[in-house]
Amino acid sequence: MKIQTELPENYLDLKKAANYTSSWRERLAAVQTLSSYKHEKVIDLLHNRVKADTVFAVQQAAYEALTNFGEDVPQPVRRKFELIKGAEKVFVRVKKSLPADHSFSDFADKLKRTRLDVYDAYEGDQGENFLPWLEAKWQTI
Repeated sequence: MKIQTELPENYLDLKKAANYTSSWRERLAAVQTLSSYKHEKVIDLLHNRVKADTVFAVQQAAYEALTNFGEDVPQPVRRKFELIKGAEKVFVRVKKSLPADHSFSDFADKLKRTRLDVYDAYEGDQGENFLPWLEAKWQTI
């Protein structure tokens, strides 16, 4: 991968995508694209993703880009507790808002419709274990 020193023409679009809270996939794709551009604005944005992103894969991609640029940045650490403050309360509220005989699918669908940011962050964090993890969470509420 050739590293360029100017901003990409679509920098503003990439910046918006890198900060889009409802899609960790869009944030990851933007970070991966920006990792080819060693520019002050890109470096600042990547530092922000390492520190503030809720999804470890996005943090890790930003970290790798920064280290490839020669930046001294601490390695991100996977969070062990809530990714999003108050997420446990969100899960409880969504479950309580549904009829008593609702299914897990009903719960997952409503969570995705009403709190896509929470759904997306945990999907990104859990990867292919997301649905079993969410079902276990639903059963314990």
